[in-house]
Amino acid sequence: MGDHLSMSSPRSLGELAEVVGGTCEGNSSVLIHGVADLEGAGPREISFFAHPRYEAAARKTAAGALVVGVQAAGDFGKNRIRVADPSGAFSKIALLFAPPASPPIVGSHPSAIVSPQAKLGDGVGLGPYVVVEEGAEIGNGTQIGAGSYIGRHVKIGAGCVFHPRVYVGERCCVGNRVVLHAGAVVGADGFGYEMKEGKHVKIPQLGIVQIDDEAEIGANTTIDRGRFARTHIGEGAKIDNLVMIAHNCVVGPHSVIVAQSGLSGSTTTGHHVVIAGHVGTVGHVHLGDGVIITAKSGVTKDVPAGQTWRGAPARPIKEQMAMEAHIQQLPQLARRLKALEEKKRPSEARASSKSKKK
Repeated sequence: MGDHLSMSSPRSLGELAEVVGGTCEGNSSVLIHGVADLEGAGPREISFFAHPRYEAAARKTAAGALVVGVQAAGDFGKNRIRVADPSGAFSKIALLFAPPASPPIVGSHPSAIVSPQAKLGDGVGLGPYVVVEEGAEIGNGTQIGAGSYIGRHVKIGAGCVFHPRVYVGERCCVGNRVVLHAGAVVGADGFGYEMKEGKHVKIPQLGIVQIDDEAEIGANTTIDRGRFARTHIGEGAKIDNLVMIAHNCVVGPHSVIVAQSGLSGSTTTGHHVVIAGHVGTVGHVHLGDGVIITAKSGVTKDVPAGQTWRGAPARPIKEQMAMEAHIQQLPQLARRLKALEEKKRPSEARASSKSKKK
């Protein structure tokens, strides 16, 4: 059996249908003990079917019930909950069976080191071996996990959750209800050097990082401080694991950046931008509001608002897809060209022979 959640008491299918506002089809009294994906689900678990590409898996699954969309055809041979948004409904059901959340950190662990010049709000929790330097301010209810480091004169808002081994460098500012996952580094030096007398000489990085309210930063993601001013992560931005944000970048409000992407220095985005996995940008480009950059693209110039770009170098998606279609035809075109050349050679030989006889 695959990964699954099965931590709370079982619930009837009818009860689950009520929770998500769906229609129960089949045996409403069947008991569900947990959730799982289509391949890993067993007869005591519920799974979901939301995309046509998974129809075969939905018909083969051993799940005791399925959450399906209103447009899904057939009964799949399973008990069902039919809803408008099967993915969202399944998430609600999964929460019912989720293991209990980790208890909050209460007070400061004895091994935590807190400067007397630091200010801690009410209900702040500090895990083992946390270091809080002088002048740091931490807002009410913020939780900071084991081994994290909070630098001098850092300001952190209320209700934040910092997982273990987070680093926040001096003078950086973090808003309210921000989540930093394990290993995130906020405020390391930007990568700036000048060549002098054949050597790379470091350019001082004197700015800060500012992260606004309700942003979430993934594990082992790095956000460099600005050279003079700030690197700015906007309100509600969601940044995945293993992302690199260079100095003086601006990530607009409610934007999403997926794993293994990297923004070179002074790249800026508007609001609600989506940058898919493994994307890279050159420095000093701007991605307008609502832009989408598809996976493995390389952005070398500004992208106008509302457009979707793809490829390396990235172009408007329709233009890039047309180019890719032509590239896929190259082997066929090469074979046709070779056939034409072979066909042409005998006639060229005859013409040459006649010319010599004359």
